[in-house]
Amino acid sequence: MTEAYRVGDELPPLEIPVTRTLIVAGALASRDYQDVHHDAELAREKGSPDIFMNILTTNGLVGRYITDHFGPTAVLRKVAIRLGAPNYPGDLLRLTGRITALENLENVAPKGENHTLIEVAVTGDNRIGRHVTGKVTVTVTVTIAGAVAVAVTREGGA
Repeated sequence: MTEAYRVGDELPPLEIPVTRTLIVAGALASRDYQDVHHDAELAREKGSPDIFMNILTTNGLVGRYITDHFGPTAVLRKVAIRLGAPNYPGDLLRLTGRITALENLENVAPKGENHTLIEVAVTGDNRIGRHVTGKVTVTVTVTIAGAVAVAVTREGGA
């Protein structure tokens, strides 16, 4: 990654079709067996028009949005979100983000690398309105051109 980031930079949007399968699979993967996430009839009995996405699935999609943008060296440090309008089958979740803070972590990087801490404000909207609002903190590692990488074996030698 050679791209320079600045506070105020907008991330390109990510549009995710919200399918019944995504909702149910996300609930199962996060061990959320509440019926409102997989049984439409019981969800309707509880006042919802259909099943709806759980917060852990939304959290995962927000994390994916950030790591897809910043690349394979990106490491999520903090994801703090708040849900609003539910995501129902047939919705299109549109995630957007804006860089709100940058910090170079020179003191923690091995020689030849540059670590940057980036904070991104994220929002996600669907046909009903704002589904998610939050902030994500991520570190990104950049290998500095011309630096020599040294592999260390278990015995401590190079």
